[in-house]
Amino acid sequence: MSPLSSEIVGLVPKKALEDAAEWFLQVENFDSSLILENRLAAVMGGKMAVGGSRAGVNLLWNNLRPGSDSGSGSASAAAGAMAAGLAQMVAGMSRGKKAYLQYEAQLSEAIASLSSLREELKASIDADAEAYNQVMKGLQSGARDPEGGNAASSGAAIDAALKQATLVPLAVAERPAEVGRIAASLGAVSNPNMKSDLTTAGALARAAVEGALANVEINLESLKDQGLPPMLERGWGA
Repeated sequence: MSPLSSEIVGLVPKKALEDAAEWFLQVENFDSSLILENRLAAVMGGKMAVGGSRAGVNLLWNNLRPGSDSGSGSASAAAGAMAAGLAQMVAGMSRGKKAYLQYEAQLSEAIASLSSLREELKASIDADAEAYNQVMKGLQSGARDPEGGNAASSGAAIDAALKQATLVPLAVAERPAEVGRIAASLGAVSNPNMKSDLTTAGALARAAVEGALANVEINLESLKDQGLPPMLERGWGA
């Protein structure tokens, strides 16, 4: 028996409503940026440009410059997000089509997973830049007072910032790895004419993983405090 109606009492996360809209409306190639309020908030916050698909790429490209807090970590997250978007597009274009009805459940599951992964990777673009920014602030603070009374606290602050700057790309690496696995699984259950999209998604996912792990490695080399998260102590990604 299906419910006839439902009611929300109190507050709910906006993301929950977005996910519900995508799932129950079955909107193909849904993206949170398609919601007017989200688009306006992004533009007003300086995180999105107006002027077509190229404008969004230009915004990230313009941040990849000397002195910017965006770098290979943000670029890796962006590559992973694009990989997820491409794979989701392929699944969305096949779901609901007569030739692929037997794979409906698998395609729907892939779309839901890829949508979540893409949003997380998009958020990681800014998260990585912020983590790098905190490291630089700590280094600059230590440079101003290398032997003063704040040297110990400055060193601890730098280590804390470096740990965060290590955890962010580590999480980034895990997500496109999952995107790559999903993209590979779609080859047998989706339109073969979209093979190039899945190939590109796989290539972008691999680049995202490699770039993110390179960031993890270089940050680990700088850490003085070796109290590492369990997954790093196990040599995750080696």
